[in-house]
Amino acid sequence: MAERTRDDIRNLAIIAHVDHGKTTLVDALLWQSRLLAESDGAAGDLASRVDLEREKAINVMPPLVSFEYRGTRFNILDAPGQADPGDRAQRVFRMADGVVLIVDACEGPAPPTRFALRKALEAGLAPLVVLNKIDLPGSRPAEVLEEIRETFIDLDASEAQQRFPIFFCNALQGLYRADPQQAEQPLVGLLEHLRETVPPPAYDDEAPLQLLICSRSYDDFLGRLAIGRVFHGSLTRGARVSHCRLDGDAVPARVAGIYGHDGLRRVELERAGPGDIVEINGVEQLQIGETLSDPEDPRPLPPIRVGEPVISVLLGVNDSPMASLDGEHVSADKLRERLWTEILTNVTIRVEETESSDTFRLAARGELQIAILLEMMRREGFEMSVGRPAADTRRGEDGDLVPMERLVLDLPEQLGSIVAHRVEARGGRLGRMVNHGTGRVRMEYRIPALGLIGFRSEFLSDTRGTGIMSHEFDGWAPSTGEVPGRSTGVLVADRPGRCTVHAIDHLQHRGTLFVAPGDQVYAGMIVGENSRANDLEVNITKLRPTGAAPGGREVRLIPPRTMSLEQALAFLRDDEIAEVTPRALRLRKRVLGSASRPGPV
Repeated sequence: MAERTRDDIRNLAIIAHVDHGKTTLVDALLWQSRLLAESDGAAGDLASRVDLEREKAINVMPPLVSFEYRGTRFNILDAPGQADPGDRAQRVFRMADGVVLIVDACEGPAPPTRFALRKALEAGLAPLVVLNKIDLPGSRPAEVLEEIRETFIDLDASEAQQRFPIFFCNALQGLYRADPQQAEQPLVGLLEHLRETVPPPAYDDEAPLQLLICSRSYDDFLGRLAIGRVFHGSLTRGARVSHCRLDGDAVPARVAGIYGHDGLRRVELERAGPGDIVEINGVEQLQIGETLSDPEDPRPLPPIRVGEPVISVLLGVNDSPMASLDGEHVSADKLRERLWTEILTNVTIRVEETESSDTFRLAARGELQIAILLEMMRREGFEMSVGRPAADTRRGEDGDLVPMERLVLDLPEQLGSIVAHRVEARGGRLGRMVNHGTGRVRMEYRIPALGLIGFRSEFLSDTRGTGIMSHEFDGWAPSTGEVPGRSTGVLVADRPGRCTVHAIDHLQHRGTLFVAPGDQVYAGMIVGENSRANDLEVNITKLRPTGAAPGGREVRLIPPRTMSLEQALAFLRDDEIAEVTPRALRLRKRVLGSASRPGPV
């Protein structure tokens, strides 16, 4: 093996919690390297992403930013700042050689970043730590740095990884310093340290072409694009290649186009060499984890295994009495077009037609991923109805098999017994537990995929937001029995109208209400959770009788319970659906009329 390195390329991933400064830092690097001004208005687009991050509590930096500085091309990859249901972390880190961890010097390392950092350390990436917002009055660099060191130890970092370089930044002003006592310098100087810390791509000079597909995107003009890194050899536009598929077959193919990035823009390339991260088109049916290699000497790289979509819901048009009141896209055709567009870039969801022309089966890695997609769609103006999540099953020799998940929990040690009880009640079985004596414990379970529905909200509540959970597909196994669901019934409106103070006052002792005075309801709409196991039809629009005295007691209404989309999906039973619109989230019975509704009421 004639191993060489490309010293003119650095591939690095960036990890940061929401609002810790990832987008601001990349923005400053682009400006100071004098490329952002050439990105056709991308400056305003990138700056606007900061507000979007705060609003949605997600990281929305572009997946890839590439620019050249003093003869070195920096490819900056966006890694998830929290546990990601789409397995994006392992795909990003497969393309990177180093990782930058950005931490708020006031808040310290946020618990959700532990997931992505653990994946980066397991991938053997060289880390570099940036303490941002060092200029704020609440900055505490010494304490935060000690917390970061404890996190690295707790995540089993190697000795070399624990000797990470540290830099102190004010990304908003575009300044940094390598030591708190030194004078501040332009942030672009940080690229010199990145060039020294992040190792250059290594390759075998005698090996044939090996390009690993790690993600995909879509362009209205170019069509479907596959994103990957060239590990060995080189690729030219229009070249004949061997498509090494996941099933072991190698089929001939031809690459129509090769595209790189210049700042935020996509640019066409004639050739790509070792270490380049590129987009290609022209190869049909190219999947994540597959390799493009030399047609005369095909050598596939170790594949990336993307988790299977094992949780599905029935997604259809909104047909409630309040349909089309605030949505722009309400037809089945619009819904079908949006879902089919999503699967062009989202590698971990599956969409299938059903017997009904206005209903589709949407499968994903979990109800969180489904809720994220639905939240995006409602913000785009879609109205839809969605049923209870269900786990896919397969037929085995010994009967039906259910999907299993490997669940990894990272939480404070004193809360371990509480969480363990909840996981075991959902069918989870403890496989491994690690305690480094730092106050946190890592527990690994094997649990049915159905047992994870609704667990995330409980877990975050039990751990007061300090716990981290991640899960990955772990094969199929015989069912161990029903996973416990909701044990309570619901309060169902028996007529249309607006909720009144009088009715709510007399019903709130029955359970927990989801509506407030003045809210519009319809017959069959779920207005609350019953404290007993049965469903109860109620008149929540009842007015105080004419002439009746208000009584001597003071009316005190309990604030209604509000649920996120993820919590609403976990709450549903088989005969219930959620009505999702741009401005409302309502629960209802699948059959609105009580006379036609099966079962006791």
